Amino acid sequence: MAPFDAILFDLDNTLCTNDQSGETIYAGAFDAAGLDRFGEPSDLWAALDGPPDHDDHEGYLADGFGRVAAKHDREGVDVRALARGFAVTVDHSAVSFRPGAEAALAAARDHASVGLVTNGPERRQSIKLDALGIADAFDAVVFAGDMPRRKPHPDPFDRALSDLDAEANASLHVGDSLEFDVDGAHRAGLDAAWCPVETDGEGDPDPTSYAPAYVLRSLADFPAILDGGP
Repeated sequence: MAPFDAILFDLDNTLCTNDQSGETIYAGAFDAAGLDRFGEPSDLWAALDGPPDHDDHEGYLADGFGRVAAKHDREGVDVRALARGFAVTVDHSAVSFRPGAEAALAAARDHASVGLVTNGPERRQSIKLDALGIADAFDAVVFAGDMPRRKPHPDPFDRALSDLDAEANASLHVGDSLEFDVDGAHRAGLDAAWCPVETDGEGDPDPTSYAPAYVLRSLADFPAILDGGP
């Protein structure tokens, strides 16, 4: 028997990854805005403050570009235009499965009710689901980006469990973020499986204080959880 009645998955950097390079998107922002380039993608990533603001994604990006502009003595540049250029350059259909994701999703569907809980809004995330061919793979889908509260708040998890008619203490959430997925799941009373994105080993997050029930090197290891493995 499966140890869980319901299994929830995160989407971005858990089931899928964006295939566009940071360089492509960064350069595209300047091209779309008709501005001479300054800085590098790494400058923008470092300048973005915290998680994206789904209520004002343009403003969130504009603030980041503003910090990069100041760093390169480009005060007065139209950072809103850069933010809009960034947004139109991103191809939300340019996604692919993370290794083991398809097998993990299939195993989950064989063992339990399956839900998706993503912090992105439906207008973006549905494009990714269609591109991956998994729009109909879930018994419940929660686009928390369209909700007043997002992960790590319990509300998105609670909505998914309600839709699945499942209890939190018999459910598992799988995600890549310690803060949003693992801590969020725990706040809602679920167990959590953490599957981080591969890095170069420098500055890797320490899961100790978050205490996920499972730490996965790859989603290819996920079926073992359902078969009673460690």
